[in-house]
Amino acid sequence: MRTDLGPAAVGHAAPGRSPHAGGRRALAAVCVGFVTVAGVLVPYGLPLGWDEIVYASRFGPYDGPGVPFSAPRTRGVPLLLAPVASWTDSVPLLRLWTTALAGGALYLGFRPWAGVLRRPEAAAVAAGLYGSLWFALFYANSAMPNHYTAMGAVAATGCFLRPRPGRGAYAGIAAGTAVVTLIRPNDGAAVALPLLVAASLVPAWRGRGRPAAVAAGVAAGAVPWIVEAWLRFGGVGARLAEASDIQGGMRPVLSLRAHLTALDGPLLCRPCTGDSMDPGAAAWWLLLPLLVAVGLWTTRRAGRPAAPLGLAVAVGASASLPYLFLVPYAAPRFLLPAYAPLALPAAVGLLAVAGRARGSRPVALALAVVLLGHAGVQISQVRTHVGVQERARADWQRISAVLREGGVRPRCLVKGNSLAIPVAYTAGCASAAMGDPARATAVILRGADPPRWARDWPRRPVPGTYNPDWSVAVRPGTEATVP
Repeated sequence: MRTDLGPAAVGHAAPGRSPHAGGRRALAAVCVGFVTVAGVLVPYGLPLGWDEIVYASRFGPYDGPGVPFSAPRTRGVPLLLAPVASWTDSVPLLRLWTTALAGGALYLGFRPWAGVLRRPEAAAVAAGLYGSLWFALFYANSAMPNHYTAMGAVAATGCFLRPRPGRGAYAGIAAGTAVVTLIRPNDGAAVALPLLVAASLVPAWRGRGRPAAVAAGVAAGAVPWIVEAWLRFGGVGARLAEASDIQGGMRPVLSLRAHLTALDGPLLCRPCTGDSMDPGAAAWWLLLPLLVAVGLWTTRRAGRPAAPLGLAVAVGASASLPYLFLVPYAAPRFLLPAYAPLALPAAVGLLAVAGRARGSRPVALALAVVLLGHAGVQISQVRTHVGVQERARADWQRISAVLREGGVRPRCLVKGNSLAIPVAYTAGCASAAMGDPARATAVILRGADPPRWARDWPRRPVPGTYNPDWSVAVRPGTEATVP
């Protein structure tokens, strides 16, 4: 393997010149396009989803009674929301802020690669490939973690690959790994591992600077999680065990099929049994590895070192492994930290195909059909899931209205399945699982009978819901006050 990764190998220019300025401008244009398309497709007034409610409710304007902050969650996303959520409960303002934040993160994530890749515009193409995915667009204005862990991973890897890293590159490595770990510690470990291995195996990357920066970033990001583990959960081991239980038991499991079927939704595939699959959406799993292979092959064929792109592949693969082989359910957003690094060699491959298309009309036609088909599928998926979420989240208002008709008022406790949290929040109530010993004011049900202790409670159907068969059972004589 060639390990000459000096300036000439990775495309750096002579001092006094800045050939990467065009690449950075192209990247900025892609980021603007990303937030613009996301803003057009996803309404800023879309009600907060379940996870978003949990994160936003850490702040006074969004405060709700007893919204649980369970062991798997971290303080990273609330920190991102703080500049807006700390002073206003406006959902459109919060979504405008997260959209701007997502665009800035996309730029900062891929910007180091404009100085690493031989063709700086490849960084913009990679950002465009990543940003074209329907779940990247859907979550652009959402208070969710995965886009930011993806951008932290890409930025840290790009800074790691700087040929003669200085303080700025080391700071970028540490900041990127810190962001990933602060938001999702498991992702932080998955991203750090291939970087540390690369620093020990590749002679050009050896030295204390790179591994020290990676370790410092992971440590800085993990400290808040560790402190909270001891303060709230009785230690790191206890928090990990509780987090595993909440997620259905972390264990060796093959979730490849679940993630494949989740490429066209739902947003959370738990369980994924019986879920159908849109072949157009599933084509991403064919297109991505094909472009990655072309990118690696053309790089080696041109006599340039493939180690930088190989490291991007290693980081992407490592980021995907926990979700594919340990988590017993799937969501399209889980693999964003894998798709972002893999988009880099894929972008090199796409540029190589585009270069070939200039001299071949059949290749140009095939490339245009593939790209237009990909864009059409992704935009269609965004529109579909926005419509689903608008109607499904409106159900929470309908259920809350029926609870109020039954006499349920704030200082109440609602029990039910996993959707008890957003429904209770909407109704101004605390929430609890069915097995919680606390005395419930009401129970929300979907296509099920009340538990034994609530079988004699008056039961009301919820009319006009998007998801059918909702009903509520209210404790007789309640004035919505929990003892």
